Amino acid sequence: MMEKLKQRWNIDRNWQLVFPFLGVLLVLLTAYSFARKLLHTFDLNNTFYEWPFTLGITAVLYVLMVRFFLWCFKKLENRWKVEHDWEMIAIFIVFAITGSVSAKLAAPLTELIGLEKATVSGWIYWPVRILLIFPIYQVLLVCFGWLFGQFKFFWSFEKKMLKHMGLGFLFT
Repeated sequence: MMEKLKQRWNIDRNWQLVFPFLGVLLVLLTAYSFARKLLHTFDLNNTFYEWPFTLGITAVLYVLMVRFFLWCFKKLENRWKVEHDWEMIAIFIVFAITGSVSAKLAAPLTELIGLEKATVSGWIYWPVRILLIFPIYQVLLVCFGWLFGQFKFFWSFEKKMLKHMGLGFLFT
């Protein structure tokens, strides 16, 4: 089974196995988190149905998310030039971590500049928060890309994205 996994993801060194295993773990954790949120939405917490519901929804969401990510891999493998298939998993993990961390960092920054969700109109609060997230996201994307061994991909991705946004002059 391990050889089949290595062959499927073009893994030639054992340390590269960390990416498929980390991917499985993160998708499972995400499915579990969504299931727990649904559990509270349907007010099933602390009932007989709590764990059967949580485990069942987690399993269904896990299968759906894995199928979705594998579909995404197939759609993007020709577009994103990577040498090994396992790098696609690393890239997806970097995008997920970067999005989560930048969204978490935006809340204290909006409070730091004096904008609080309870006291400012949503028409002001959310655009400012999104504008704060954008540069944080760009910096973190390259940093996390470097940590996961994908600096070259994300540096190229950044330059291309900023060029399409008319900000290419930042790199000349």
